[in-house]
Amino acid sequence: MNKRLRLILSVLVLLLILFSAGFFVWGETAAPPMPEALIAMKSDDRVTVTDGQWLTFAPVDRQSDIGFIFYPGARVDYRAYAPSARQIAENGFLVVIVRMPLNLAVFNINAAEKVEASYPQIKTWAIGGHSLGGSMAAAYAKSHLDSIKGLALWASYPASNDDLSQSGLKVVSIFGSQDGLATVQKIEASRQWLPADTTWVEIEG
Repeated sequence: MNKRLRLILSVLVLLLILFSAGFFVWGETAAPPMPEALIAMKSDDRVTVTDGQWLTFAPVDRQSDIGFIFYPGARVDYRAYAPSARQIAENGFLVVIVRMPLNLAVFNINAAEKVEASYPQIKTWAIGGHSLGGSMAAAYAKSHLDSIKGLALWASYPASNDDLSQSGLKVVSIFGSQDGLATVQKIEASRQWLPADTTWVEIEG
């Protein structure tokens, strides 16, 4: 191998290392959760909060047999969803927010499998997610229709190859009227991939 070829290969390896390191740092630098999210993570007489393998919210006054698994959006701290998770738990449902590698759900689409296996008392599961997390939740739901019965999309929509129109899932799609990423146009385009009885909730502003 001549010196020129060795130099080129060395530069390529160095660039690959730098790119990998930069990508790792980029993925791990999610914006910190707001103060109200940290407050929502405290257990009280209504909800027990556990921040372990997953962030779980369990109602205190009843043993629920319905659970909701949530996939965070890309580079969003999993704790940011604590206020919403607490409200759902206060209504009697187990909520499990899954941490994702590098804060990107695409790296662990099947994370919900371990959650389901860890809570055998849950008879009915729904899954959902925000942005990229919602798309990955939709992909999981498509391949687990035997156990997943509902899907909640927050500013999100399924990929075109995850057609759920004939899945029988109960689906809700929640989106903002001025969202610059999950635009109203993109949400509207996703109707063809979701069941006809999907509930659409547009938040103005």
